[in-house]
Amino acid sequence: MFGHSREQLRRMYVDTWRKQQAGEPLSPLETMIAEVVAMHPEYHALLKRGEDTLDRDFRPDRGETNPFMHMGMHIAIREQLSTNRPAGIVAAIRALLAQVQDAHEVEHRVMECLEQSLWAAQQAGQTPDEVAYLCCVQGLARR
Repeated sequence: MFGHSREQLRRMYVDTWRKQQAGEPLSPLETMIAEVVAMHPEYHALLKRGEDTLDRDFRPDRGETNPFMHMGMHIAIREQLSTNRPAGIVAAIRALLAQVQDAHEVEHRVMECLEQSLWAAQQAGQTPDEVAYLCCVQGLARR
C-alpha cells in the first residue's frame, strides 16, 4: 500500500500527519490516513515524534498495541468498502452500522474479524479466507 518496508509504511503515517497539521495538500490516500489518525488522538504524540517511531517495536506480550497496525486495519476496512471485496462486505457493514450507529466502533468490531482472518491465514500459510471473513462480519450484526 505505502511501500515494502515497515519504515516506509510508518513514514507514510508520520509524513501524512505532519502535512495535515501544517495544512498542506493531501492526496486521496493521505486524506484517508489523516482521517484515521484524527480518530485516534492517543497516537498523535507518537506520530509527532517522527523518526523516533519508525524503528520502535510494539510488544503485544507486554500489553502494547501497534498503532500502525491498528490504523492500517482501519484503512484496510475502508478499502474493502470502496471495492466491496469480499463481495457483500458493504451490505454486512451497513447492517452492523444500522445497529451500532457509530462508524468508528463498527470498524473496531469488523477489525476483530479481520484479525482472526489474518491470523488464521498466517498460521495456515495461505491467503485469507474471504468467505469465512465475510461470515464473521455478517455474524456481528446478528449478535
